[in-house]
Amino acid sequence: MKSIVEYLDYRVYMREFYEERKRTSAFTWREFSKLSGFSSSGYLKLVCDGKTRLRGAGAESVAKAMELTGYKAEYFCWLVKFCDSSKSEEKQKAYDEMQRIADVNKVRILGGDAYSYFSNWINPALRELAPLMPGAKLIDMARTLSPSVPAADVRYSLDQMVQMGLLRRIESDGCVTYEQADVGINPVSSPDQKAAVNVAMRNMQKQFAKLAADSVDDVDVSERSLSGMTVGIDRAAYERIEKEIAAFRKRIENIVSEVKEYDRVYRMNLHLFPLSRKLEEENENG
Repeated sequence: MKSIVEYLDYRVYMREFYEERKRTSAFTWREFSKLSGFSSSGYLKLVCDGKTRLRGAGAESVAKAMELTGYKAEYFCWLVKFCDSSKSEEKQKAYDEMQRIADVNKVRILGGDAYSYFSNWINPALRELAPLMPGAKLIDMARTLSPSVPAADVRYSLDQMVQMGLLRRIESDGCVTYEQADVGINPVSSPDQKAAVNVAMRNMQKQFAKLAADSVDDVDVSERSLSGMTVGIDRAAYERIEKEIAAFRKRIENIVSEVKEYDRVYRMNLHLFPLSRKLEEENENG
């Protein structure tokens, strides 16, 4: 089997463990549950099918049954919390612990680069800002970001993007500069990795939405453009508007590509979301 750190979904790992054992012996779900200390013979199958989840000390018991020890068992337990947490903050905390375990033991989480990059708005902002500030101290970059962030967060982000190959660090005469590398985030292949990255991307969208809301009070009106409309539409109109937004984004990309030297980093959000349920749904519920 692949190493546990190549998984971002504990259910996938458990199922592959079960299938591997079953190929080489008369292993059953009943035996798997018994080894893990559960009285219900089908409990772990329900877990793997996504119909329930591991609770309490269940993760530790299952890790022991799968003969995971040391950092691998610890990683599995945090992976369970990562997958089962309903709040973005809890997921991020669990992932941070998974990353810490991987760093300490000099292993890399497969698919983790993409998750890490999309988990924090600082990363794409610094990727654009750092090349603008050759030789700048970390504290200067931290204060230039809006809103400002701790210098330690800037260091972590820069180191992370250099490791990913998104930035190049150039050192000369004690001066450190950064330049963008013309590469993208390494693609993820397995469904569980894609699902985890989607979680990170949703979290980043929430962060940018909050920053946009804060800019109403924190940024002068001459340096921001926020507008919107509240309209009543049907599905056909929604799909037409969605196509117009995609075409508009493409035109913006063309404008940006023509910029040779920029002096500031901006974020543009495009939001189109419902403020009501469909009337037929409301009537059915009533």
